[in-house]
Amino acid sequence: QVQLVESGGGLVQAGGSLRLSCAASRILSPNIKIGWYRQAPGKQRELVAAITADGRSNYADSVKGRFTISRDGAKNTVYLQMNSLKAEDTAVYYCATDLAVARGSWGQGTQVTVSS
Repeated sequence: QVQLVESGGGLVQAGGSLRLSCAASRILSPNIKIGWYRQAPGKQRELVAAITADGRSNYADSVKGRFTISRDGAKNTVYLQMNSLKAEDTAVYYCATDLAVARGSWGQGTQVTVSS
Protein backbone atom coordinates (compact mmCIF):
# COMPACT_ATOMS: atom_id res chain seq x y z
CA GLN A 1 0.00 0.00 0.00
CA VAL A 2 1.43 3.34 -1.03
CA GLN A 3 2.25 5.79 1.77
CA LEU A 4 1.70 9.49 1.24
CA VAL A 5 3.41 12.25 3.22
CA GLU A 6 2.17 15.82 3.20
CA SER A 7 4.36 18.90 3.57
CA GLY A 8 4.46 22.59 2.77
CA GLY A 9 1.97 24.01 5.21
CA GLY A 10 2.59 27.10 7.29
CA LEU A 11 1.36 30.49 8.36
CA VAL A 12 0.52 32.99 5.65
CA GLN A 13 -1.38 36.25 5.45
CA ALA A 14 -4.68 36.47 3.66
CA GLY A 15 -4.09 36.90 -0.06
CA GLY A 16 -0.86 34.97 0.07
CA SER A 17 0.13 31.65 -1.47
CA LEU A 18 1.40 28.25 -0.40
CA ARG A 19 2.28 25.09 -2.26
CA LEU A 20 1.60 21.79 -0.58
CA SER A 21 3.39 18.60 -1.58
CA CYS A 22 2.23 15.02 -1.30
CA ALA A 23 5.10 12.59 -1.72
CA ALA A 24 4.38 8.94 -2.44
CA SER A 25 6.55 6.11 -1.13
CA ARG A 26 6.59 4.40 -4.51
CA ILE A 27 5.55 4.89 -8.08
CA LEU A 28 1.88 5.65 -8.23
CA SER A 29 -0.27 3.23 -10.15
CA PRO A 30 -1.80 4.83 -13.24
CA ASN A 31 -5.31 4.09 -12.04
CA ILE A 32 -4.87 5.74 -8.65
CA LYS A 33 -6.71 8.99 -8.04
CA ILE A 34 -5.15 11.32 -5.47
CA GLY A 35 -7.11 13.87 -3.53
CA TRP A 36 -6.30 16.77 -1.23
CA TYR A 37 -8.66 17.06 1.71
CA ARG A 38 -8.87 19.48 4.60
CA GLN A 39 -10.37 19.58 8.03
CA ALA A 40 -10.94 22.79 9.95
CA PRO A 41 -11.57 22.78 13.70
CA GLY A 42 -15.10 21.67 14.47
CA LYS A 43 -15.82 20.78 10.86
CA GLN A 44 -15.93 17.61 8.83
CA ARG A 45 -13.11 16.71 6.51
CA GLU A 46 -13.86 17.82 2.97
CA LEU A 47 -12.45 17.18 -0.47
CA VAL A 48 -10.56 20.18 -1.82
CA ALA A 49 -9.24 18.85 -5.12
CA ALA A 50 -8.46 15.56 -6.81
CA ILE A 51 -6.51 14.44 -9.84
CA THR A 52 -6.45 11.30 -11.93
CA ALA A 53 -3.41 9.69 -13.51
CA ASP A 54 -4.20 11.29 -16.87
CA GLY A 55 -4.41 14.74 -15.33
CA ARG A 56 -8.14 15.24 -15.03
CA SER A 57 -8.94 17.30 -11.96
CA ASN A 58 -11.89 18.49 -9.99
CA TYR A 59 -12.23 21.10 -7.26
CA ALA A 60 -14.51 22.13 -4.46
CA ASP A 61 -16.50 25.21 -5.40
CA SER A 62 -14.90 27.15 -2.57
CA VAL A 63 -11.42 26.87 -4.08
CA LYS A 64 -12.10 26.97 -7.82
CA GLY A 65 -9.96 29.58 -9.52
CA ARG A 66 -7.63 29.84 -6.53
CA PHE A 67 -6.18 26.35 -6.05
CA THR A 68 -4.49 24.14 -8.62
CA ILE A 69 -3.72 20.45 -8.21
CA SER A 70 -0.97 18.89 -10.28
CA ARG A 71 0.87 15.62 -10.48
CA ASP A 72 4.55 14.97 -11.20
CA GLY A 73 4.88 11.33 -12.18
CA ALA A 74 8.67 11.44 -12.25
CA LYS A 75 8.78 12.56 -8.63
CA ASN A 76 5.78 10.52 -7.46
CA THR A 77 4.44 13.75 -6.03
CA VAL A 78 1.13 15.58 -6.15
CA TYR A 79 1.03 19.31 -5.48
CA LEU A 80 -1.62 21.74 -4.39
CA GLN A 81 -0.86 25.33 -5.33
CA MET A 82 -2.99 27.62 -3.20
CA ASN A 83 -3.31 31.27 -4.17
CA SER A 84 -5.41 34.13 -2.83
CA LEU A 85 -5.70 32.35 0.49
CA LYS A 86 -8.50 33.28 2.83
CA ALA A 87 -8.94 32.86 6.56
CA GLU A 88 -11.53 30.18 5.87
CA ASP A 89 -8.86 28.08 4.15
CA THR A 90 -7.27 27.51 7.55
CA ALA A 91 -7.26 23.77 8.20
CA VAL A 92 -5.15 20.66 8.35
CA TYR A 93 -4.62 19.47 4.80
CA TYR A 94 -4.30 15.79 3.91
CA CYS A 95 -3.63 13.91 0.73
CA ALA A 96 -4.98 10.42 0.18
CA THR A 97 -5.79 7.86 -2.45
CA ASP A 98 -9.37 6.77 -3.04
CA LEU A 99 -8.57 3.44 -1.37
CA ALA A 100 -7.14 5.11 1.72
CA VAL A 101 -10.21 7.30 2.04
CA ALA A 102 -12.45 4.24 1.80
CA ARG A 103 -10.43 2.62 4.58
CA GLY A 104 -10.39 5.74 6.71
CA SER A 105 -6.61 5.77 6.57
CA TRP A 106 -5.11 9.24 6.89
CA GLY A 107 -1.63 10.62 7.31
CA GLN A 108 -0.57 13.34 9.72
CA GLY A 109 -1.48 16.14 7.37
CA THR A 110 0.04 19.59 7.17
CA GLN A 111 -1.32 22.66 8.94
CA VAL A 112 -2.26 25.71 6.91
CA THR A 113 -3.06 28.85 8.86
CA VAL A 114 -4.21 32.00 7.08
CA SER A 115 -4.20 35.17 9.13
CA SER A 116 -6.68 37.88 8.27
